[in-house]
Amino acid sequence: MKLKTLFLVVIVCGCFTQNIKAQGNAHYLDSLDAASEKLRKFPDNIDLRLKKASWNMMLQQWEYAQKEYDAILKRDTNNVAALYYRAYTYEKLHRYKYARRDYEAMLKIVPGNFNGMLGLALLCQKDMHYTEAMNLINQLIQLHPDSAVAYAARGGMELERNMLELAEYDYGEAMKRAPEDTDFILNRANVRLKLGRRREAKEDLDLAVKKGVPRPALAEWYSLCKE
Repeated sequence: MKLKTLFLVVIVCGCFTQNIKAQGNAHYLDSLDAASEKLRKFPDNIDLRLKKASWNMMLQQWEYAQKEYDAILKRDTNNVAALYYRAYTYEKLHRYKYARRDYEAMLKIVPGNFNGMLGLALLCQKDMHYTEAMNLINQLIQLHPDSAVAYAARGGMELERNMLELAEYDYGEAMKRAPEDTDFILNRANVRLKLGRRREAKEDLDLAVKKGVPRPALAEWYSLCKE
């Protein structure tokens, strides 16, 4: 698996897990069973273990996924994908110390890797190591100045710490780099509402509608923009 896709896959995985109840578990369980059956025949196959672990993650079976990554890393201590995804499962299990260890191990193998640095920065924010989190995200932006995701991540950190003007700026920078991403637009609208800039927030909502967000879905937000 290519390194540049790791973070995206985790995001997609999170989106899928939100829809599992609506769609039913049968398909996911069938896929997990198929992967498990193949793994019984080929227990040393790392690719099969990665596949099985991915289905465990889709089903939010974090402990099972972690055990698969443990098994992979016993055989291949430098497996970057296993380190990255195990860190993600540790976060889900609120085992932040172990998640940090895996992110740091990954970054020793691939220094400056976008996904590893971003994952570690967000983990530090979650674990309330705010100065370290901000230092890491600032470094990431210096290394990847064209990344909308990096600016949006910093904006989210600033929003969480009520640094609203800075968050507004960073979401705006994210929008410049990914103008079709409506999440960035809505995040800036949210910040502008918190700043009391209702007219500007409405402009962002109008822009989001223009780019495809159904206006009825934003009815509550529009009501907050009224003077």
